[in-house]
Amino acid sequence: MAEIRTDSLAPIPDDLTIPQFILDYHHPLRPIRKDLTPWLIEDATGRRISYEELRARTFGFANELKARWNISENDVVCLLSPNDIDWPVILWAVHRLGAIVTPANPAYSAEELAHQLTLSESRLLVAHATSLAAAQAAAQSAGIPPEQIIVLGSKPPGSPHSTVEELIVSGLSRLPAFVERRLAPGEARKKLAFLCFSSGTTGKPKAVEVSHYSMLANIIQMRQCIGKPPRYQTGDVILGVLPFFHVFGMVVQLHFHMFMGATIVVVPKFSFEDFLGSIQRYHAKHLFVVPPMVVLLCKHPATKKYDLSTVQWMMSGAAPLSAELTTQVNKIMPQCHTLQGYGLTETFTTVALSPNDVLPPTPGCAGVLIPGLTARVVKPDGMLAKFGEPGELVVTGPSIALSYYKNAQATKETFVDGWVRTGDEVVVNEKNEVFILDRIKEILKVKGFQVAPAELEGHLLDHPDVADCCVVGVPDDYSGELPLAFVALSEAALERIKGEPAAAERIKTALIKHVADAKVEYKRLAGGVEFIDKIPKNPSGKLLRRVLRDEARSMRIKPPAKAKL
Repeated sequence: MAEIRTDSLAPIPDDLTIPQFILDYHHPLRPIRKDLTPWLIEDATGRRISYEELRARTFGFANELKARWNISENDVVCLLSPNDIDWPVILWAVHRLGAIVTPANPAYSAEELAHQLTLSESRLLVAHATSLAAAQAAAQSAGIPPEQIIVLGSKPPGSPHSTVEELIVSGLSRLPAFVERRLAPGEARKKLAFLCFSSGTTGKPKAVEVSHYSMLANIIQMRQCIGKPPRYQTGDVILGVLPFFHVFGMVVQLHFHMFMGATIVVVPKFSFEDFLGSIQRYHAKHLFVVPPMVVLLCKHPATKKYDLSTVQWMMSGAAPLSAELTTQVNKIMPQCHTLQGYGLTETFTTVALSPNDVLPPTPGCAGVLIPGLTARVVKPDGMLAKFGEPGELVVTGPSIALSYYKNAQATKETFVDGWVRTGDEVVVNEKNEVFILDRIKEILKVKGFQVAPAELEGHLLDHPDVADCCVVGVPDDYSGELPLAFVALSEAALERIKGEPAAAERIKTALIKHVADAKVEYKRLAGGVEFIDKIPKNPSGKLLRRVLRDEARSMRIKPPAKAKL
């Protein structure tokens, strides 16, 4: 198989910033809203936010940032917040001034946040009230004075910080303090919009440099990929529960669907029953989820209590969704098309997406390569794989990020001559459908054979006793590594064990047999099964496999003889 070249791409403006593209410009592929449908709805209150209000609040906040702190070209502002109706307002205001946003995980500890503030050289920190304590400690460590912390939400009594609301009101009451400049032709390709920090699943997070053009390109790529209706109509309700600070939530869920004329219900934090209630209350048509949320839809008894009949489209991303889990959720929600997308922070964002003309999508498929992309599948020996052969996916296109900020070594390893090494082992077929096997660094080597943990996890999730799971490798002198499954049990299984503790061993034996009956010998759970209360994940839903790998090593697990089936 030679390089895979996808369809040509519609024009992408290269002289616009993100807010100019979203708020001030009409692209030919952009639907026109036919009525005064809101752009955002606040989940808890039902407050509806119009285009005019978003645009005015963006100006007000930008005006005050310029007047009070002289935020200017290439300054960095850190945004530490769960999803909020003012999240895009803050983002766009910073961009109106030519400055850069570094979005941060609101669950970060002070130490984790200090790393981001220091590496990004942030001048200002906008922190949600729920994260204020960590923000204050991190700012002190990073040398950011208290008066340069802004609170999103209500501040504590006697707080020295200004709030976002106070600044917007003040900014709207004064004459313009800045003149927004137009980028020169081609400048958007290099003009930094974000320092987005990688998920840190394999180590300390790295800062990914992303241009304004990258987001504009990916929006147009996705729009061209999905094709014509019936998938989207202006005014469709999207449940915005994925975190905006993560690229899946920020690019796909938020900005792409604003471009598509959707109404986004802004949900600050995922809670499963609240999630179900919001779907029912707002008659959501589209869901954007990660595989752990799909597991809950399939396994949690609360699913049956709510009316989910309005949901017609559900797209899963951030990690592979197994064919088994897809089949399960299709039984729960038969009216809904369950799709997948695939991308990385470094490709900002989508690389593959399910189009409208392939329904139902092939189970386990992450979508087709999007327009404007060129891809290679590279085997370990450096040769290009044929269709159907596994290898590392390497891509180039208009949306890829520029580099890792202040990390030449990591940049050299990932960004190679304009191509991004994804680190994902994939198979691509003749239809340009992409099947994600696993992270290359996470693939186990058992007796010289490659074993993808995601494959075993998908099969285990098909067992009624399994609520969630994660497979890691444990060292073995003979085999090199052996697969070990950490399993969070279903409520029914836990009740059985509570009534009869000996049932735990029977369940372990049954799970080992469940895999052995379906998989080749080297893929069996020869490392055993360990029960765990909860599978650790990062906020985007990716398994923190390294945490459980370390746990397995600390336990010094020795494979039980009965596990070698």
